[in-house]
Amino acid sequence: MTRSSGYRPPAKRKTLAGVIGAAAAAIALTMTPMEESGRTVAVSVAPSGEATVRHVAGRQYLAAYLDLVGVATACDGITKGVKLGQRYTEAQCARLLEDELVVHAEGLMACAPQLKAPALANVRAAGTVWTYNVGVGAACGSTAVRRWRAGDVADGCRAMAMWDKAGRPPRVVRGLALRRAREVKLCLTGLAA
Repeated sequence: MTRSSGYRPPAKRKTLAGVIGAAAAAIALTMTPMEESGRTVAVSVAPSGEATVRHVAGRQYLAAYLDLVGVATACDGITKGVKLGQRYTEAQCARLLEDELVVHAEGLMACAPQLKAPALANVRAAGTVWTYNVGVGAACGSTAVRRWRAGDVADGCRAMAMWDKAGRPPRVVRGLALRRAREVKLCLTGLAA
């Protein structure tokens, strides 16, 4: 009997294209940096599902900063494990962004599996970017997801617009309202509203 060495091959890294489809991934990766940091990126998705994000224009947040509600943030809205004073490379930011989008896309698809329908690529892209901003728990408990699960896709898209507030007490934030309007517009694209 041979004893196991305990070696486990590294798990294959999940890609956003593998979770929500290549077209939706390209849209989400292009939209998220713009929404989070005001920068413009170009995205290419390889047949393997690996995405390459290239900075085109706008500010890059390679050093951690405090967002508008005081949360340590870096890159394109990354908050998990971020501490003030940390610095990142452009490649690290791109990898962190895709990894976080995968986590949020998987969470959204778990609570709204109806969105996996091939015709709903824009809904998946917009929903993923929205979930990345509001969090999986909030998204899954939202009116938008309840409507998607009930089959009312267009009204689910429109319900994302309710998430335009931040702070204590919550107040409408112009940037969030504009972001939600862009997400809703993308979400409704191609739907019979």
